[in-house]
Amino acid sequence: MNTTPPVWLVGAGPGDPELLTLKAARLLAQAEIVMVDDLVNPEILQHCPQARLIRVGKRGGCRSTPQAFINRLMLRYGRQGKRLVRLKGGDPCIFGRAGEEAQWLRDRGVEAGIVNGITAGLAGATQCDIPLTLRGVSRGVTLVTAHTQDDSELNWAALAAGGTTLVVYMGVARLQQIQQGLLAGGMPANMPVAMIENASSPLQRQLACQLSQLCTAAIAFKLKSPAVLVIGEVVNAAALAHSYSETSQLAG
Repeated sequence: MNTTPPVWLVGAGPGDPELLTLKAARLLAQAEIVMVDDLVNPEILQHCPQARLIRVGKRGGCRSTPQAFINRLMLRYGRQGKRLVRLKGGDPCIFGRAGEEAQWLRDRGVEAGIVNGITAGLAGATQCDIPLTLRGVSRGVTLVTAHTQDDSELNWAALAAGGTTLVVYMGVARLQQIQQGLLAGGMPANMPVAMIENASSPLQRQLACQLSQLCTAAIAFKLKSPAVLVIGEVVNAAALAHSYSETSQLAG
């Protein structure tokens, strides 16, 4: 593989600009063009003051730049030999389309490199003092997205029986399906859940509840995207600032 491909698919992390990797910062400093997603913290763009910025919004539930247009732009600049960074929120390989974008470019003769970023599920949990794995409690982590291209349902019964910490991305619009699917699949109604909004940013909010309370608590909390759910006994290890009860007054 070419060690210096013209196109780099780079993860910016979930929000905190100090979580950017050194490699990502170096590539941004060298970039001539940066195609930046909506969820990237604007402070990160200080690393590429000389680059031409092309904003290609990609946010769940909102109007987005068509993927075909993004692909064509990357291909054009890649063929021209421009130093291009496609800057994505979180990690580009975790629900960030890096795999399909890289393959699409390679099929057309343009090499693409990938730089990992810290994913929101990990950073958000850490910010809440939730260890996604914990000896004697959880021996694994399962990352899933509740938003599928064909609107098909996940195998909630298998996820409920898996025994791992479950981290759900892009689930705000499908909370009822998540709750019903896991309960029907045998997950205990009192399984702890953490809702984490705007992970690792100054706007981060979090709330703990039980699985049976998920939809009611989310409405009371006014949960909005971007947010992740952490579902599992590891949530009990955290000292969350706010926990939901039907008689308590929720804080933002």
